[in-house]
Amino acid sequence: MSSVSYHISSLLEKMTSTDKDFRFMATNDLMLELQKDSIKLDEDSERKVVNMLLRLLEDKNGEVQNLAVKCLAPLVSKVKEPQVEVMVDILCTNMTSDKEQLRDISSMGLKAVIAELPLSASGLSLTASVCKKITSQLIGALGKQEDVSVQLEALDILCDMLGRLGGALVGFHSSLLSSLLPQLTSSRMAVRKRSILALGQLVPCCSPALFSQLTEHLLKELAKNPQTSLMRTYIQCLAAVSRQGGHRVGEHLEKLIPMVVKFTSVEDDELREYCFQAFEAFIRRCPKEMSPHVATVTKLCLKFMTFDPNYNYDDNEEDEDSMDIEDGADEESDDEYSDDDDMSWKVRRSAIKCLEALICTRRDLLLSFYSSICPALLARFKEREENVKADVFAAFSTLLRQTRGGSSHHSLITASSEPGKSQEEEPAVPLLKKEVPVIVKALHKQLKEKSLKSRQGCFCLLTELAYTVPGALEEHIPVLIPGIVFSLTDKSTSSTMRIDALSFFHVLLISHHPQAFQPHMQTLLPAILTCVEDTFYKITSEALLVTQQLIKVMRPQGQTTTSLGFDPKPFIQEVFSVTMKRLKATDIDQEVKERAISCMGHMVCHLGDLLGTELQGVLGIFLDRLKNEITRLTAVKTLTLISASPLKIDMTSILPEALSVLGSFLRKNQRTLKLSTLACLTALVTHHAASIKPAALEPVLSEIPPLVDESDMHVSQVSITLLTCMAKACPSSLAKISSSVLSGVFKLVHSPLLQGGALLAILDFLQALVVSKAINLGYSQLLKSLMEPFQSSKSSADVLHRQSYHSVARCVAALSSASPKEMAGTVTSLIQQVKNSSSPESARVLSLLCLGEVGRSGGLAGSKEVQGVILEAFSSTNEEIKTAASCALGGMAVGSLNEFLPFMLKEISAQPRRQYLLLHSLKEVISACPASSLSPHVESIWALLFQHCESQEEGTRNLVAECLGKLTFVNPAQLLPRLKQQLKAGSPLTRSTVVTAVKFTIVDHPAPIDSLLKDSIGDFLKTLQDSDINVRRVALVMFNSAAHNKPSLVQGLLGTILPHLYKETQIRKDLIREVEMGPFKHTVDDGLDVRKAAFECMYTLLDSCLEGLDVLQFLDHVEEGLKDHYDIRMLTFLMLARLVSLCPAGVLQRLDRLVEPLKATCTTKVKAGSVKQEFEKQEELRRSAMRAVAALLAVPEVERSPSMAEFANQIRSNADMASIYQSVQGGEAGGLCPTESMDMS
Repeated sequence: MSSVSYHISSLLEKMTSTDKDFRFMATNDLMLELQKDSIKLDEDSERKVVNMLLRLLEDKNGEVQNLAVKCLAPLVSKVKEPQVEVMVDILCTNMTSDKEQLRDISSMGLKAVIAELPLSASGLSLTASVCKKITSQLIGALGKQEDVSVQLEALDILCDMLGRLGGALVGFHSSLLSSLLPQLTSSRMAVRKRSILALGQLVPCCSPALFSQLTEHLLKELAKNPQTSLMRTYIQCLAAVSRQGGHRVGEHLEKLIPMVVKFTSVEDDELREYCFQAFEAFIRRCPKEMSPHVATVTKLCLKFMTFDPNYNYDDNEEDEDSMDIEDGADEESDDEYSDDDDMSWKVRRSAIKCLEALICTRRDLLLSFYSSICPALLARFKEREENVKADVFAAFSTLLRQTRGGSSHHSLITASSEPGKSQEEEPAVPLLKKEVPVIVKALHKQLKEKSLKSRQGCFCLLTELAYTVPGALEEHIPVLIPGIVFSLTDKSTSSTMRIDALSFFHVLLISHHPQAFQPHMQTLLPAILTCVEDTFYKITSEALLVTQQLIKVMRPQGQTTTSLGFDPKPFIQEVFSVTMKRLKATDIDQEVKERAISCMGHMVCHLGDLLGTELQGVLGIFLDRLKNEITRLTAVKTLTLISASPLKIDMTSILPEALSVLGSFLRKNQRTLKLSTLACLTALVTHHAASIKPAALEPVLSEIPPLVDESDMHVSQVSITLLTCMAKACPSSLAKISSSVLSGVFKLVHSPLLQGGALLAILDFLQALVVSKAINLGYSQLLKSLMEPFQSSKSSADVLHRQSYHSVARCVAALSSASPKEMAGTVTSLIQQVKNSSSPESARVLSLLCLGEVGRSGGLAGSKEVQGVILEAFSSTNEEIKTAASCALGGMAVGSLNEFLPFMLKEISAQPRRQYLLLHSLKEVISACPASSLSPHVESIWALLFQHCESQEEGTRNLVAECLGKLTFVNPAQLLPRLKQQLKAGSPLTRSTVVTAVKFTIVDHPAPIDSLLKDSIGDFLKTLQDSDINVRRVALVMFNSAAHNKPSLVQGLLGTILPHLYKETQIRKDLIREVEMGPFKHTVDDGLDVRKAAFECMYTLLDSCLEGLDVLQFLDHVEEGLKDHYDIRMLTFLMLARLVSLCPAGVLQRLDRLVEPLKATCTTKVKAGSVKQEFEKQEELRRSAMRAVAALLAVPEVERSPSMAEFANQIRSNADMASIYQSVQGGEAGGLCPTESMDMS
């Protein structure tokens, strides 16, 4: 400690030196010392350092002064409170001094101190007292009217302070307001502007009463019709207040809007600009409250976006009625008005920005925008002022993005994809398609304009258009191509312009048919190839991407002849030489290397037969690139492309070496490379098996067994697919590795993780093995290896997971179908196994499942014995065997419907005790059989199901409902109305079964039933008003399923459904009852399940139908849920976090009401004697609430709310809450610790 004090005191001594260099060096050293975390000063040193630095602020040398100011910031956290107060006092006094230089330096010092004041709970008292000192001094400084620069500095510091520490100044808010308002009438514009900024910072953190006071003051002043310059200031202030205070302006809009509307008619361009800026702020910040005024504002925007009194657009083809009137009025005054004074462009720009805000925030009005705003924006494409034109383009691009809706850039539907498979069209798209010719007509001339900004805007807009309606520009391509070529070849064009033109052309190529571009190849290619040879790598890279698409255009895949009259030969040499130059170069950018490989790959793939002798040289280069670590991944993908080419490219020259290199990649710990290599090998083996010698495959084969492992199912699947191809194409090569690979495959089959694609790959592999006789293991040995683990004693069979029983059964069925001769024997032995009661349970269960899977492929037709075996199994005492028998019967019936279905239906009627198992079998049949084979049986199944839809067992009713729902798919037009008819049934159980059945008709992919469902779902949802609580619950579950899987079904009905949904979220006292359990009384809430279902629906609606929700009304119910039962609170915390990211403005509006329940949850303690579960529940609740708090605190404006700021400080100061907050934040940010997230393969 003493050494530090000694060092500091020696520095202080040097600071008093007469030599300015000594003073400079000593101050610099002090600054370095203060920046160290370890430094600690005693009280005496603190005082000396502070006094010395304050003295140096008045030093004659400017550099010393600057260094002294820099020392103040780190000093704040190193000295105690009294010293900080001394610093602040003197700095404030200097602020009002007569010396200008001292004033400037002191205000810099104050800003530095404010930026360093602590926000943590421990430092709040210091922050508060310092703020009070500064504020009272600054308010005094503002009163001094004689020196404007003092006022400006004071306002600047106030802005900083309110922005960072507004909450600490609550006591001063009203005095700040009363000293800032008079500054709005200052004679100096700079003072007014800074006062507006300071008021803007004050707005978010002041109380509602003060906010009202400020708004009333502005309204009162505006009502006096002041002179124009004051009007401007007040309107500007209004816009700033709205931008910063957001939702708070909402309640004053009724009075504000008419006032601002009135001022737009004052002949003053700047005032009009500020009026539109105010409108824009209102629209962005209070979209809901603005609803009644949207029409008025739109009308004004449309009027003033064409406001250009000094210019006559004499364009015969455009009819601008609003322009003619203005032109007439202004013609005579043209000569006295200089173009430099013309500010009308600001009015136009602000009106257009206001329209953009409307388009952004009101997607619900999109269809009406197409009739009102769209034509007006199109008419303004001829705007003469560049900046305004850029805004017109930006607004139109926003309209396009809103039209595209949920789909993003990446889900571009290419023109070649089948039209029937595309997703549902957004409702506004047809309206946009009608406008496409007008858009192209307005833009194509501008593509050749001198102005780069205009051209860039055109390309960005056209790109958005191509994304929004792929294929719509097809007939306009001839008109657009000259513009693209001009931008690529024009000498004055900048590189960004070229890149924009290329990227638009790339999107155009992807989203339209190749035939549309073939006639223009002559003009296009030279321009694109010039760009490939450009010196700037980004242009080259983008141009190579376009060239790649153009190669596909020359000869689309699968079209080997030049049948369509387009011959690619004349262009090949040119494209080849330019691409080859880039491919050979090694001293170029990585991105260019990769794109050159890919481009040449496409050339070989599509035009390889026309390359002649050049081909082998290219393949040699690909082999080199394959050996290079930097380009190997791209090279692997390119070889995959070439080997699968329909041109059957001859690759014999590089195959042996390429195979050994690819084999080595399978050892690498890089998953993407592994997967790409396996895909490449599969393509090579499939298409070039004849050219591959068995010896060449050895380096690959030895690497495959380790890849077949459950730790990475996808890699296993792709590896097994490769093995299947080998078994089919070159069976002899598999013999060497059969034992090591098969043990891995069997391990996978017995793994609980096996399902989906990996399982299908194994089935194909086993069938290929049997058919190709690739290895010395026959059918019976494979069967034995599969079933062996299930035959042993109980202990080892217990280890097997239920999933592995199903996997093995599928494998056995696959083997049987591949060896039809062996099938009869297999079936007999399986039946014997089931009958043999001394067999282990696992073996009997497996045999039943195998019978089901064999039967599914039709292998049991005509076998009478099986039915008896199944019935016997149903009588077993063992539940596993019963369930297996139920699955087996279902499978058999799928294979031979006419034989097993009547038997099954008869049993369902005759055996009430086995009903549940038999219904499971029936469900399997309905799910798996095609509609055509089921239709003869529909009537009998339908009648049978309705006999059981009033079963007292809920499980049985749910099964009946699922069968009904899936059966409806067989003939929707006939069966859906019959379901609707059943809603009138007297029994609530029937109604609930019918509603649940409808849930099963809603699937997450397009289905023929959708249009019928859309018409009738409203009737099914009327059950939300049913008198029976259980029917209402299942109706909510069905609604949730619809909102999740097919939002389009319910989007139009939200207006009628939401009131009933919200009604179900309320706690109903009449459903809460008390139950006596011995000496204890226990409350049971019968309404809990319905409320839970309602809140789950609300959560789903946030993802799928956000546009149809009134967020504030929605938040009212979320707020109620925050005080409800444990399960519901957990859900509402999740909702709140989701809402914060989706619509922060609404949450901010309700913030003060939401903080209380969150605070209550975070601070509640469980009673000391409670059980462990209670503690765990409460802990989970607190963590969940804290996640919602963390989401809230991530929004910048949240801590400006006094109640939230107080809660945030409470969290920081309470160790327990702070630790939960930290852990929650850690979880959000990283999730996994580094070791867990590593690729361990």
